[in-house]
Amino acid sequence: MVCADWYKTAMKLTVLLIPAVLSSALLAACGSSSSSDTSSTTTAASSNTVRLGMEGPLSGSQKVTGTGMLNGAKLAASTLNDKGGLLGKQIEIVPIDDAADPATGVTAANAAIKNGLDGVVGPYNSGTGIKTLPLYISAGLTPIRLTSDSATNGMGYTLQPMDYQIAPAATTALTDWLKVKSAAIAYDPTPGYTATVGAQMKSLLEKAGVKVTAYEAVKPGASNYTSTVTKLEATNPDVIYSVVYFPEGGLIAKAMNASTSKVKCVADYASDDPGFVTTAGKAAAQNCPVVGVPSPGDFPTGGSFDAAYQKQFGQGPGTWSSYVYDSVNLLADCVKSAGGFDNNPNADGSTTAQVSGSTSLTKCLNGTKDWKGVTGSVTIDPANGNRNPATVVVLSTDSNGALHVDKSWAQAVGAPY
Repeated sequence: MVCADWYKTAMKLTVLLIPAVLSSALLAACGSSSSSDTSSTTTAASSNTVRLGMEGPLSGSQKVTGTGMLNGAKLAASTLNDKGGLLGKQIEIVPIDDAADPATGVTAANAAIKNGLDGVVGPYNSGTGIKTLPLYISAGLTPIRLTSDSATNGMGYTLQPMDYQIAPAATTALTDWLKVKSAAIAYDPTPGYTATVGAQMKSLLEKAGVKVTAYEAVKPGASNYTSTVTKLEATNPDVIYSVVYFPEGGLIAKAMNASTSKVKCVADYASDDPGFVTTAGKAAAQNCPVVGVPSPGDFPTGGSFDAAYQKQFGQGPGTWSSYVYDSVNLLADCVKSAGGFDNNPNADGSTTAQVSGSTSLTKCLNGTKDWKGVTGSVTIDPANGNRNPATVVVLSTDSNGALHVDKSWAQAVGAPY
């Protein structure tokens, strides 16, 4: 299906602003748990329900992100169940709490696999996904992930932007919109998305002629980052760009707002979450735009999604609620097309690596083109399982404390918002 004309234009613009560097990693095909322990994994063919795992940070400092993800999955499941379910069975969403921690994620993923899964959506944190995604693949599952680090290329499929799509868009925002000549970068060095994008931003800004006055690793989990902000401001940058998740990003924005310095604040994509505003406080958040994706209501059909989410959960959706909703629905559509989940061994008997297009399900996902969801038109690049193009925008906080596409950014770069 074809999305609204303005969204097509946005996609074309994204291609121009964000050149994709395609990975050579091959896509995964479904492996099989049956080669090692057929009794431990329940499949759709042998159960009365379809069990879809949803891995995310359901506890810990990023709980609000995980809750929004889980609710998005539940809304998709209830909508599908009202229409007869999937494969003639009702869909059950199985929460998998990784607490944004790789070790916790591995334990949770193994337990969920042992209890039986037909499919899985998630995780969100790339550092966790690097550890848990191979477990799902080895169990014969095809993940629809929400990770953005290229280290997870080929480990299933994703509908959200990747690092190589995000960093160029962020660089363009700083140079073409804010017109900065110098920048200080604060980044979370934890292996995964933040460490990768921190390095990419430094390289891209320097190539664009921007002086990087500081490149500062910050330890996640602190309760205050005033000392970090003071140190970075002392290098006299035009902007401090923070490549950290929203708990830290919100605190950095809060510290900058309390400062008398005139240095601009911009938070990276990892901070794109309503929790950023809650952590920073509305005033601080309004002084610190966020690189991210459009909020659900910014998409053409986002209004009806918002209403359905509000009705079921009594609150607005999180940033990633709509992406998980679409992930579940895309997976369901391809399962219907394939006639099942194809959780069978690869032709060569392997379970630790996927083989591009080796099953009906992966063939369907590889061939996804102009599939229409809440987040717009979806086309999958079969070279890496990633959405291409993928929309990256700049968000500002409105008077209600909600994140929406920044109109001044859109005007500066010619985006149709």
